Amino acid sequence: MADEATSTSAKSYHHGDLPNALHGAALELIEEVGPTAFSLREVARRAGVSHAAPAHHFGDKAGLLTAIAAEGFELLVEEMSEVVAAHPDPVERLVAQGLAYVRVAHTRPAHFAVMWRPDTHHHDDPRVEACGLEAFGCLVATIEEIAAIHDPDLDIHAASMMAWSLVQGLSELTEAMDAVIDQIDDDAPVALAAPDTTAELVESVIRLSIGGLVPGRVRDEVG
Repeated sequence: MADEATSTSAKSYHHGDLPNALHGAALELIEEVGPTAFSLREVARRAGVSHAAPAHHFGDKAGLLTAIAAEGFELLVEEMSEVVAAHPDPVERLVAQGLAYVRVAHTRPAHFAVMWRPDTHHHDDPRVEACGLEAFGCLVATIEEIAAIHDPDLDIHAASMMAWSLVQGLSELTEAMDAVIDQIDDDAPVALAAPDTTAELVESVIRLSIGGLVPGRVRDEVG
């Protein structure tokens, strides 16, 4: 069995599949037990390669998780870039960026579990830093446009941190969202109509926060 695993590892590495195999195995384990409760040996076993394979390619567990964090930020940047291109109005773009952020968190939970845990990876890795700053930069640019049009005195940094903190909090409430929706009664004293889906609830919360920046835009439809 050991010889077979070693052979599989060498063959995968030769064809460039080893990193992907290890990457995929790590993502599965993160979803199952979190980013800290597994070892590189378990990653190797799950990937069907020799126990030395992960260390050979990533150095250590933090190195593997750094690659996952970097990929997560790259996926976020990709989503943000698509939103920027699709929404010329900065207010509607901010709504769409928030929805995109939560969508990535929901569809890539293992990545997000690592991205915001600097104790698990090398957070000063150049790739992680560059992609993280680019993602945040997309948000800041939108806030800057909103300020230029609606409020030149707006504190750009505070508004950007508010927006980021809001969607991060919403993304972490993923499992509770459906339960919240089920508990909302149509006659309850809520600011907006009771949402039918998690996405609608997320959008309602985002729009309420935007109402503090740009009064009168809370109930607009996404453009």
